[in-house]
Amino acid sequence: MNTHDDFRFNAHRHLLNLDATTNHLMMLVVAGEVSGSTWSEALSRQQVAIEEWAGVHAGVHLEPLPALDGRPANTILS
Repeated sequence: MNTHDDFRFNAHRHLLNLDATTNHLMMLVVAGEVSGSTWSEALSRQQVAIEEWAGVHAGVHLEPLPALDGRPANTILS
């Protein structure tokens, strides 16, 4: 795989994990289980998933949609 494909694969894998951990937390909230060891473990797993997801994007520069805000590409916002 090339670098772009590797990035997409890793980003998708981490996004699925983040989605799963967030959904698990939501299910615990609905069940009224917002304290105790089950809650703490789920919260910890979600925090790790957030950190891993953020780590995938470390060093990636994203252009803030110049086509939508009417400025030429690669223009520095001030």
